[in-house]
Amino acid sequence: MSIRIMYLGQLADIAGKDESEFTSSSGEIDWPDLVELLRNHVNPEISAAVDDARTLVAVNGKVLSDKTHLDARDGDEVALLPPVSGG
Repeated sequence: MSIRIMYLGQLADIAGKDESEFTSSSGEIDWPDLVELLRNHVNPEISAAVDDARTLVAVNGKVLSDKTHLDARDGDEVALLPPVSGG
């Protein structure tokens, strides 16, 4: 299976790219799998940044209310959205 990861805003700067594609022999990628993939195949900084409670995750355009319930399947597009700031 294969999923596409899109890094938005400052997360793209941290990752050093706008997107990645990951393949897995299992039928799905859950939140711990994704954090580990990012740590091992992109860099530890992006892994820590997306694990921040303020970072949002969207799958196929739908923002997850709880990113720890991520269940990405073959062909899914996972967008990592940086914390919103401003005033």
